[in-house]
Amino acid sequence: MDNCSEKIILPTLDPIGQDLLDQAWAEVARQEAAYEPGEQEDLRCRIKQLLKEQDAVLVAHYYTSDDLQQLAEDTGGTVADSLEMARFGHEHPASTLIVAGVCFMGETAKILNPEKRVLMPDVQATCSLDLECPAHLFAAFCDAHPDYTSVVYANTSAAVKARADWVVTSGIALPIIKYLAEQNEKVLWAPDCHLGSYVQRETGVDMLIWPGSCVVHEQFKAEGIKTLKKSYPEAQVLVHPESPAEVVALADVVGSTTGLIQATLNPEVQEFIVATEPGIFYKMRQASPAKTFLEAPSGGLGGSCESCRRCPWMAMNGLRNLAQVLESGAHEIIIADEICQKALVPIQRMMDFAHNHQIVMKNKGNA
Repeated sequence: MDNCSEKIILPTLDPIGQDLLDQAWAEVARQEAAYEPGEQEDLRCRIKQLLKEQDAVLVAHYYTSDDLQQLAEDTGGTVADSLEMARFGHEHPASTLIVAGVCFMGETAKILNPEKRVLMPDVQATCSLDLECPAHLFAAFCDAHPDYTSVVYANTSAAVKARADWVVTSGIALPIIKYLAEQNEKVLWAPDCHLGSYVQRETGVDMLIWPGSCVVHEQFKAEGIKTLKKSYPEAQVLVHPESPAEVVALADVVGSTTGLIQATLNPEVQEFIVATEPGIFYKMRQASPAKTFLEAPSGGLGGSCESCRRCPWMAMNGLRNLAQVLESGAHEIIIADEICQKALVPIQRMMDFAHNHQIVMKNKGNA
């Protein structure tokens, strides 16, 4: 991560092991195994019935499969970014939330909805950013730099959030860091080094940056995008700021998941090269069915790698394990009250800031 920051003062972190990725892809293979005739429709019907019987609502992230996103919409749930998933659950009268996403999203939903039952299709669905920022190392990082304000990305565990001063999404990171810079505060940032470096470049704030990264966004290649752009010279390049700096430099639009979807509504642009997880194409194509959406190249040496562009942990969510968790009540998110209460403080601080800056949030979108 040498290109992320020259000011990292941290213990060395173990990279995400291939064994963890292999385990995730093995579960994906089970969830995505070919359906028997009629099985897929039977699962949909059973899930819809179970949601009604259990007073449950399905909230799905943009990076989950088309099947799950469509099912959430068809059953009165929502497809959204991580914060909006939790907020939707808070406002919805259902007593049970089914969170199709990764573990930190289920935890955020529980933090904002402690009175509700929160279930996930697979609680082993995690996130490389969460894995690369264990709470005990983050606490030591904060203790070593007490004069810095700690700001953590939403892609972190409840325990890490409980130790932070602020939680941010990619959509509100810039205005919050600009605000902190105006207060002459120094920032300790975790865990995504690319998003942190992007924010640092845009604001000039004094920042210490944790060396984590997303296994998907880390793989996008500038040279591959340049080559693809030659074939599609009119295409706009849309980039999530978790991507490396050389990829961000090629972007026509840098934005959160919500922000990138909004960018595709530009009536003057018909083609887009998109550098983020391809699950987002469901909503992009839904909004603009006549437009062309191209996956930004990933993999080694500017090449292409189909699995590199997908998040294995997001892909662990499927119709099969969704039906199973509704039938069994397994995979419930449980957070200790003390952690839940402490984690709510920096999340609420962000939400209060957003409430007082509605124009900023409207323009930027969320993570």
